[in-house]
Amino acid sequence: MALTVRTRDIPKIPGAVKWYRVSAYVTGVLLLALAVEMVIKYTPLQLEMQLGNGPFFVPNGTAGETPGTFNLSTAILIAHGWLYVVYLFTDFRLWSIMRWRPTRFLLIALGGIIPFMSFVVEHRMQKLAMDTYHDLTAAQQREKEAAR
Repeated sequence: MALTVRTRDIPKIPGAVKWYRVSAYVTGVLLLALAVEMVIKYTPLQLEMQLGNGPFFVPNGTAGETPGTFNLSTAILIAHGWLYVVYLFTDFRLWSIMRWRPTRFLLIALGGIIPFMSFVVEHRMQKLAMDTYHDLTAAQQREKEAAR
């Protein structure tokens, strides 16, 4: 038997969806930047990205060594890693409020490590959660009216 959303958790759904959507987009964009970084670093191009004085693309292993520069390649790696943890937290929060099956949690978690998947999964989970929210609030409204 499938679990349903607890009555006390219904008002939490829009907030959980909002934070999940934000983290999904941020994680997705950083994952795409990470994919670009990996392609230019580990293909015959052998380049890294840096910000500051000098060129944007520099030979592998030299990014951020010149004074006034910042190693953007490493920053993308670190930022994606930490923000993926935030993404997992928002994933868990939405999943636990909605009381979905465990495989759905894993599907959402994969969205943060497969390029472009976070955008697709975010769209579907957001729609599913908000449809459920609207159905539950409509049912609550009907119950209130019937009790009058």
